[in-house]
Amino acid sequence: MLFSLYFKKQPAGYFIDNSLIQSPVITVSPSSPGKVVENGCERGATGATGDTLAVVGSETLRAATDGMIIAASDLTGSTVSPATQLVQMIRPVNMRVAGTIDENKGLSVIKVGQVISFTVDALPGATFWGYVDEISPSAVAPAFSFSTSTERSTQQFTVYAKFNSADSPAIKNGMSRKWWSTQRLDKFDILTICQKYLQVPQ
Repeated sequence: MLFSLYFKKQPAGYFIDNSLIQSPVITVSPSSPGKVVENGCERGATGATGDTLAVVGSETLRAATDGMIIAASDLTGSTVSPATQLVQMIRPVNMRVAGTIDENKGLSVIKVGQVISFTVDALPGATFWGYVDEISPSAVAPAFSFSTSTERSTQQFTVYAKFNSADSPAIKNGMSRKWWSTQRLDKFDILTICQKYLQVPQ
């Protein structure tokens, strides 16, 4: 889920309002219908590759990667199908800041690799650092609406930024971010920031 945002020009750079911390969600489901024999996962728990997440019939569902459980359905004793999502996980190291920007409000000046700073609504007073990781190659699909106007609608694009989640454990998936800013920094500042904040885990 993304919030719409706007891009403002300031003497020190640019910023985007109301974006979101997000990570790809890994879903865990059985490969065939069966009764849930065991499902002891708890929301907020961490798991390692190979850990047992649930048992459905004779099938043991294991974690395909290290991660954190963000949702778990306690369906022990129920019969489920491959469409049933028993567990949802994320990898905190894959968290990114994501937001949308109007094509005419600064998109052209955003470049992959730019150092950015951002704040998080739930962590007032703290500033975090990252870098632009991806700019979506196509516009966000707008919700269908009927209009008799001949004026072309403004397109929006999603921009993503990576940051060192291991150095910022207080940042959680789904948190809203107040703004992000590309700064005009000298070479010393950029080197210091890269060494301290931008060692992004793989």
